[in-house]
Amino acid sequence: MALAGSILLLLLLLLLLLLAQGGNAIPGEQPAPTDSPGHLHYELPPMTYKTPDSYTAGPMAVLFQMVHVFVHMVQPHSFPEDIVKKILKKKFEPSADYDKITFYEIGVIICAVLGLLFIVLMPVVGYFFCVCRCCNKCGGEMHQRQKESGPFRRKYFAVSLLVISVLISIGILFGFLANLQMRTWVQRTQNLAESNLHDFRMVLNHLPKQVDYILDQFNTTKERGFTDLDNIGEMLGGNIHDRLAPHVIPVLDEIKAMATAIKKTKEALEAMNSNVESLKKGSEQMNESLTDVRESTEVLLSGSECRIDPARQICNSIRASLSQLQGAPGLDQLPSLDQELKNIDNILGNGLDDQVNQGYELFDAIPEKVKTQAEVAIQDVKGVLDGVSSHIKSVTEDIPIQSTLSNFTGYINDTEAYIHQNLPKLEKYDTYWWLGSLIVCFLPTLIVVFFYLGLLCGVCGFDKHATPTSRGCVSNMGGVFLMVGVGLVFLFCWLLMTLVVLTFIIGVNVEKLVCEPYANRKLFQVLDTPYLLNEEWKYYLSGMVLKKPNVKLTFEQVYSDCKNNKGLYTTLKLDNYFNVTEELNIEKHTGNIMSQLDHLNLQLDGIVLLDAEGRKNLEAFAASGLQNIDYDAYLAQTEKSPVEVDLLSFADDLEEKIKPLPAGNLKHGLQAQAQATRKIHNEQVIPMEQSLSNLKENVRNLQRMSDGLTKMNKTLDALDSAQSFITNSVSSIIIEETKKYVRIILGHFERYLHWVKSAITEEMGSCKPVTTALDSVINVVLCGYIVHPLNLFWFGIGQATVLLLPAIIFAVKLAKYYRRMDSEDVYDDGEILPMKNMENGNNGYHKDHLYGVHNPIMTSASTDS
Repeated sequence: MALAGSILLLLLLLLLLLLAQGGNAIPGEQPAPTDSPGHLHYELPPMTYKTPDSYTAGPMAVLFQMVHVFVHMVQPHSFPEDIVKKILKKKFEPSADYDKITFYEIGVIICAVLGLLFIVLMPVVGYFFCVCRCCNKCGGEMHQRQKESGPFRRKYFAVSLLVISVLISIGILFGFLANLQMRTWVQRTQNLAESNLHDFRMVLNHLPKQVDYILDQFNTTKERGFTDLDNIGEMLGGNIHDRLAPHVIPVLDEIKAMATAIKKTKEALEAMNSNVESLKKGSEQMNESLTDVRESTEVLLSGSECRIDPARQICNSIRASLSQLQGAPGLDQLPSLDQELKNIDNILGNGLDDQVNQGYELFDAIPEKVKTQAEVAIQDVKGVLDGVSSHIKSVTEDIPIQSTLSNFTGYINDTEAYIHQNLPKLEKYDTYWWLGSLIVCFLPTLIVVFFYLGLLCGVCGFDKHATPTSRGCVSNMGGVFLMVGVGLVFLFCWLLMTLVVLTFIIGVNVEKLVCEPYANRKLFQVLDTPYLLNEEWKYYLSGMVLKKPNVKLTFEQVYSDCKNNKGLYTTLKLDNYFNVTEELNIEKHTGNIMSQLDHLNLQLDGIVLLDAEGRKNLEAFAASGLQNIDYDAYLAQTEKSPVEVDLLSFADDLEEKIKPLPAGNLKHGLQAQAQATRKIHNEQVIPMEQSLSNLKENVRNLQRMSDGLTKMNKTLDALDSAQSFITNSVSSIIIEETKKYVRIILGHFERYLHWVKSAITEEMGSCKPVTTALDSVINVVLCGYIVHPLNLFWFGIGQATVLLLPAIIFAVKLAKYYRRMDSEDVYDDGEILPMKNMENGNNGYHKDHLYGVHNPIMTSASTDS
């Protein structure tokens, strides 16, 4: 046990070097690590033991349980703790405590006394029975009296003997099964020993592998830490960026949208101004064309042809309508938008888009800026961790774990050699036991075989018409077999009972004093009694292992923990000897890492979302005059037609009026003017109408954009607020996120050390093979392979031996009905003569075969029966 503790301490000393490079300890309690996606997971390589956890006797378990019930009836008392404690304290005095022993063993004593009486009386009874038979007493006289109940008595004796013989056979079968169960116990014990030694070797072989695995996991954890340190830009800078983003990105997006709106405003202004200029020019050209048509028409109307009726009236009507040929007023008076367009061009000329993009770039450059500023500190932390790794490797090479474990391997090899050396001797003794048990089982088997042969011959050879003196050979042989069986009973039953009593006393006491208290752990509870094994130590096991006898370390607790596959550290409560919890506290070993990470002096003061020139551009856009444009005047003009009259209708009306005129220059000239009017409409009026429609749409678009200028003040306020937040809060955000980042880095090592603690205290150095070996020795080999079969053996042979007593009685009685008698009762004139009147004196019968007298009445009576 001490060597096991030494190994564990060596391991702990090795593991405690993890991250231990000095530094100031940070006050506080080590937090339990939380598990989340992306974290490393650790698990020691599993071990599969060859020896099964529990033992089952298979179908024999039912018979063992039956014997156990009988043992409990004979010995119902609980484990004698007080007596055992006195024996262990060497204060037991048989003369003073014999009453307690007698009370505890009263059932065994009674059964043993009965067995001894059986052993003593059976030879005596057999002797007197033999003498009695030789004196023609006790059924030794070859004469059978005829009674009316004879057939019933014969059948009753036969059935009773058959039932008893079956029960005896069952007991013998129990003995054979027990003997068969014990036949292979040496080989099974060897296999069990090999599997237990294999488990011990596996634990010893896995212990260095577990140490290597734990140390390798430190390298894995270190690499994970290196990865996170290399990704400080994304992890720390990205978190800072994400914390600022809700305050910054909406403002930048709004400014970006405003810059886009300025571009669209310029486009709308250009389109609107182009429409206005186009309308002015079109209106001027259209008025000139209409003036030409009107003047040409007046020249035609002033000719000589219009002075003669009816042409004169038509010419006057046409002359009156010529005043309608003029453009709509106001188009040439629409104000120009050149000034507003110039203002927008000046804003865009200052590069507002580039200024906004520069704000985005500065903000998005936070992760890279953080990575650049933290580069020196990160290299220092990596250097600390590399130093820890190198130190661990050098210490690992200095600690002689393998040489220490080789001592245990030597003990195991010596044990295995001892087992292989002595098991052949046990096999030799086991062979003697096997042969002796077969002989013991053979004796009652021989007796019961004679009983079966007697029953078989007697039943098959019996003739109810035959007189006792005329019975057949088969029937007579049956009776002889029965009497041979009776003789064998008297010869050997006391020997059988002697063996039964001896095995009974041994088997019951081992069952009640070892097997049963071991199974219910009463034995451990006795050993855990304070000051029992050592008067100066309260708890013996803690005094042996920890040198602290007041620490409550009990055999029962150690057995339970080992049974549950816990590690030696928890099982032996080595925290009272070496507190791994304190040594594996992350805050005790990460001072240097914390100090290096605390040197992260990040500066993000140069983040400007929009410089002064950009802000000036936004203010200039707000004062660009878009809101002062008279959009209603433009819209009212777009609702009007470019001309006061529909030129197509005017041309149609003109052609309709000149139809009555005779063909000539007047009619032909007026038709030409009508065609010119239609041409003006198609080539000038329709394009102007389209320009008016475009102007209307552009005016409304620009009006909507100008309405958005009212939000400019809110945008500027949001910009000021975001810039103020960055200036005033970025330092606190950096501190908070740096602490979170440091917590992530240290969290890897916290989880690692938490797992190391769990592995050391719960998994490493499993002592389950110890309890398995102890169970194998006591519960399996001693109780399962030896005691339980032994108890079944004496139970079966004892049952058979005890049942031989009634078998003797029934066999002797039944043999009288099967054997050929030398004489029988005589009847005269159908009446049975009193014994005193019989001719042979007061015997009351005569031997008719001496006189040759046939007795027909007796024959008749026999037939009737």
